[in-house]
Amino acid sequence: MSFKLSIVSPERILFEDEVVSLVVPGGEGYLGILSNHAPLISTLKVGEIKFRDRNNKELWMATSGGFIEVSNNKATILADTAEFVHEIDHGRAMKELERAEGLLNMDLSSTDRELAKHSREKAKNRLEIIKKHK
Repeated sequence: MSFKLSIVSPERILFEDEVVSLVVPGGEGYLGILSNHAPLISTLKVGEIKFRDRNNKELWMATSGGFIEVSNNKATILADTAEFVHEIDHGRAMKELERAEGLLNMDLSSTDRELAKHSREKAKNRLEIIKKHK
């Protein structure tokens, strides 16, 4: 049994098709979604989106957060950013990590410190996903 999955970011539609399973990094922990799941709205945190398409092929994405809504056998992910594992640029992710860590060694306002921590978390997530799946 399958359900419709839509993954969109401000820049583009990343995926829109039927899937048989979905796992997302919910605000309170990872959530597993299958066909006919109960209605749900949740925040997403930095982490990995994993799903199986109709052909049972497993796909992985890195996300920096957002929201998910599940209702009427459809899941919609509104991602702040998301990219498939094959789209992640290792060199760019390393530079982002180095930049964030450099900023965290500076005297920053609390807001700038939180932004730098989030940038570091996103970069580490991207690097972990590359290591795990490439």
